[in-house]
Amino acid sequence: MQGLHQFSTPSDNWCQVHFANSEIKVARASKQYIYDDLGTEYLDCVSSSAHVGHCHPHVVAASQTQMQKLWTTQGFLNDTYSLYMKKLMDVLPESLSVVYLVNSGSEANDLALRLGRLYTKRDDVAIFESSYHGNISSLVDVSSKSFKRLPQGKKEFVHVIPLPKCQNIEDQTVENEQANQEKFCEDAQRVIENASKNGRSIGILLSEMVISAAGLVIPPLGYFKNLYQMIRNQGGICIADEVQTSLGRIGGDFWAFQLYGVVPDILTFGKSIGNGFPIAAVVTSREIASCLPEYMNTYGGNPLACAIGKAVLEVIVNEKLMYSAKMVGKSLLEGLRGLMSKHPSIGDVRGMGLCVGVEVVCGRPDMKPATILANRILYLLKEEKVIVATQGEERNVIALTPPLCFTLDNARRVVEAFDKAFTKANQSEESEPVRPNTSFLGLDNIPLNVMGGDEETDTSPAKRQRTYEEMD
Repeated sequence: MQGLHQFSTPSDNWCQVHFANSEIKVARASKQYIYDDLGTEYLDCVSSSAHVGHCHPHVVAASQTQMQKLWTTQGFLNDTYSLYMKKLMDVLPESLSVVYLVNSGSEANDLALRLGRLYTKRDDVAIFESSYHGNISSLVDVSSKSFKRLPQGKKEFVHVIPLPKCQNIEDQTVENEQANQEKFCEDAQRVIENASKNGRSIGILLSEMVISAAGLVIPPLGYFKNLYQMIRNQGGICIADEVQTSLGRIGGDFWAFQLYGVVPDILTFGKSIGNGFPIAAVVTSREIASCLPEYMNTYGGNPLACAIGKAVLEVIVNEKLMYSAKMVGKSLLEGLRGLMSKHPSIGDVRGMGLCVGVEVVCGRPDMKPATILANRILYLLKEEKVIVATQGEERNVIALTPPLCFTLDNARRVVEAFDKAFTKANQSEESEPVRPNTSFLGLDNIPLNVMGGDEETDTSPAKRQRTYEEMD
């Protein structure tokens, strides 16, 4: 994420801190809000891992109860695991019937690659341009965003598919959607055919459905049906990396692949599954799973992780958070798009549910990335007590992935903050900009209590702080 600052420690490790020029020391958090050590409240638009809200009472209670009973049971059965597996299987396609519980999204993607290579008996992997799938060595090799920074660059078993994204905003119209999709599919087909001609037939497609590291790129709705068919026609399988988009973030459905009308051969997901607790999963068919001779994970699927995972699923269903993400996300998307006519430096606003990107450019229609301006907006939004991050190859796409308890009032506040930030940035163009850091990283009639809390009675920072302390 943009705005990270590095400093050395006695062990010569590197730590990364958001907002290099004005760090925030976070002391506590509740729902979609974080508080610094002085009690200042910020609206959190980046903590996708706090999926159902920071310190959700049901999740906290479930973890506390389980911690008093049992933490780890490597090699033993326990009821918490069984109950969680039942709830998880209820929201998965029938063909995805074998679950491996692990500790992180990186670990999940690493295991998925291992399964895919064992099943297809091929090493070659197709990925998207500017993709990112984790920080384990095997994943750095198949993450375009990572290996481009390394001396060895791309390895011969990796095949990069161009992003399914229009370079010109004027091409992104409903009338051009079919033509765009055909072009994107032709680009992918060319990569697949070239690999085969060179004796490197692709065994695995590893892709996000929403390509987050590339700047929240959203392919046309028919794209993945065609791409999956191309891969499978030449003997490959498809892995859907939903570490960023799982469990209702895209609104309406549990999984982003459902929106595209496909079912992957292997599914990986993390972050949201534990609401900040380290748990992730790999799910596949029995046929593919049978190729793995043995698998053991010391902490994967421990009772504490399972209790938290089960509680997260219960909150999503009981509080109708997928419906909320769809409705609030639509309001946020429309509000931000409404600013485009006023601010030409907003090149594009795209998203699904509560996964929204604002592309900052030097002007339309050429869409030249405005990295420094995007970083300036980042800090101006912080002044409005709204926390965002940037993504994309040029770090010029402002990403909003808030907890799913985000409300309509929150969405309106974000739109107003963006308007103020772009206005202020345009008025002070002659001042010295903040140097960007390249580290990684309507609907008014909907009852607000459906969207994660009664905003009329729950807006006071003091009230939220008391609530947090009572929970604690």
